[in-house]
Amino acid sequence: QVQLVESGGGLVQPGGSLRLSCAASGNMFSIYAMGWYRQSPGKQRELVATIANSGSTNYADSVKGRFTISRDNAKNTVYLQMNSAKPEDAAVYYCRADRFPNDYYWGQGTQVTVSS
Repeated sequence: QVQLVESGGGLVQPGGSLRLSCAASGNMFSIYAMGWYRQSPGKQRELVATIANSGSTNYADSVKGRFTISRDNAKNTVYLQMNSAKPEDAAVYYCRADRFPNDYYWGQGTQVTVSS
């Protein structure tokens, strides 16, 4: 089992910045990637960004150039730096850990509100 705890959510003004953190614990064996997903009311959960153990990253087109995913392997923590926030970025942000071959774990989510 892997436990994921997100933090850092809150209120951010349009154009502002916020950094989310996801601390992982438990059996990290065969965890090959971690990522951030988000879900807003009435919409399906969608991928925001992922980072593989190799360091390779992948972003949704809607956040490219504004968000940056990174990881601290020593701390088993993944970050999502959100810059130039837009109202459409408001959602519950979830962290996910992917285990080979096809299993994954979710965090409880952290709310991000974008408003002036």
